[in-house]
Amino acid sequence: MASAFIIGGTGQIGIAVARRLAEEGWAVRLGSRTPPPAEGPWQHVPFDRSAPDALKTAIDDGADLLMDCIAFDEADADGLLSAQASVGHIIAVSSASVYRDEQGRTLDEAGERGFPRLPVPIREDQPTVDPGPGTYSTRKAAMERRLLDRAQCRATILRPAAIHGPYSKHAREWWFVRRLLDGRQRIPLAYGGRSRFQTTSVAAIAEAVVWAVAEDRPPILNVADADAPTAAEIGRAIMAAMGRSAEIVGLSDERYPPSAGMSPWSVAGPFVCSSLAPNAGTYAQTVRDAVIWLIEATRGRDWRSVLPQLAAYPWDLFDYEGEDRVLSAAR
Repeated sequence: MASAFIIGGTGQIGIAVARRLAEEGWAVRLGSRTPPPAEGPWQHVPFDRSAPDALKTAIDDGADLLMDCIAFDEADADGLLSAQASVGHIIAVSSASVYRDEQGRTLDEAGERGFPRLPVPIREDQPTVDPGPGTYSTRKAAMERRLLDRAQCRATILRPAAIHGPYSKHAREWWFVRRLLDGRQRIPLAYGGRSRFQTTSVAAIAEAVVWAVAEDRPPILNVADADAPTAAEIGRAIMAAMGRSAEIVGLSDERYPPSAGMSPWSVAGPFVCSSLAPNAGTYAQTVRDAVIWLIEATRGRDWRSVLPQLAAYPWDLFDYEGEDRVLSAAR
């Protein structure tokens, strides 16, 4: 029986991948500091990657697949490489944010240097930022480069975009879900609601992992849903999943960031990825699980404690008074 050890395995990506690998007959261990949020076909191994020799100790007699859902920089890549003699294949989750345009602009710098103008769709051979410690994207690029340059076993980099699924701490869907739960009848969206920020379900990531381990696949894979819905289409898909409706009001503001209607998918230009890997369906076909989980996970709780990464956004995600002023002017 093939075996997998998943670092960060109790988060949204790890749980989805673990379930999918178990369906294929894999024995799966989840390495993390916190226990899994649900029972499943896996073994949990308490794991803190900052401890000396933590990974070598945790994987014990090795694994056919070592997957890192939270690899962030060169140090994390070095940790993976320290255990490569005991594993057959390393997969690390990076981000599509590493891509840059001809002026060197990335999503990280969209507010400072203008929004990047990237091809539609973005393929895996699109240039990326130079590796370094400066930003989220440069650190992810450094992790990628170190791993691919120094791995002596098979190594694969996955580049998802706006991830959605249960157990997320950064569930963008909450922007719509809470408005619908609060009974908002009109929802403003910047850029006319036409923004396209590529979505990626955790189910698509799981399918990409199964595909990548089956044969000798390319070392870098974008991971994307079967479509790249607009912000307005995302809202309608969430409404359908909840059985609720509201009017989406497209605003004409073209600035970045926009003055109103700024959702987590509001971008000034298209950010759409192609993928060589298989997907799990369209956004509308895969988002329901995330919506159901969000409603249950936030029931009776402060949403900020459930979604700390979303709560860290540098603007008020639920400024209803400001929205009402904009909506009154838009009538």
